[in-house]
Amino acid sequence: MAKLSAIIAEANRYLKVTEIEDYPGAHNGLQVENGGSVKRVLAAVDAGLPVIKKAAASGSGSLLIVHHGLFWSGVQPVTGIFREKLELMRKADMALYSVHLPLDAHAVVGNNVLLAKALGLRGLKPFLDFGRAGTFNGTLKDLSRRVGKVTEREPQVCAAGPARPRKVGVITGGAGDMVEKAAAAGVDTFVTGEGPQWSWVRAEELGINVIYGGHYATETLGVQALAAQLAKKFRVPWKFIDHPVPL
Repeated sequence: MAKLSAIIAEANRYLKVTEIEDYPGAHNGLQVENGGSVKRVLAAVDAGLPVIKKAAASGSGSLLIVHHGLFWSGVQPVTGIFREKLELMRKADMALYSVHLPLDAHAVVGNNVLLAKALGLRGLKPFLDFGRAGTFNGTLKDLSRRVGKVTEREPQVCAAGPARPRKVGVITGGAGDMVEKAAAAGVDTFVTGEGPQWSWVRAEELGINVIYGGHYATETLGVQALAAQLAKKFRVPWKFIDHPVPL
């Protein structure tokens, strides 16, 4: 077993949690503590009830690392489903650690850099604060197929830009509303998870390709990489709890 406090301190240091501004509901860091010992590290994208049930079934003493934590709705009464989640974690002696933008932005285990590398982009550089951009050698269909292979789902493609993309920007999750900023930053193709309806219309007007790979599907890589690294350092097993959201 490993000490929870040691794992959390290492994760906060490595991800620079206190240095990166995030949405108020993110509450990056330890959201629920357990008795202080960790037998295994679990990784998941969302702290939803089905995921917490699966995590609890893995046995007592787990540390669950998620990208989307418990408090996106802000302050709420401890009733109903919220109470049920907390009670499941208490009974399973489970700790919960959530990390949002610090994980997206990280240069090694971040969602954006891992997806960009998996797509074969070269010469990666920071893109719009916490994304990554690079060059691609191939057609838009080639790139779309790679997105589908990595995310294990068929992406939606707004083919309003060049048939052979040159500069590609990647921001995972729900960054489709950043299409104007992406175009202004000089990319001809923007890869993200999801976006509002108008983002497709605006992409056509701007003459830029947008590949929507799915919010959940584009954000599975970071939590897995982080969990694997922490598990190796603290010599505990780890596994990924896959609970896809098809949006």
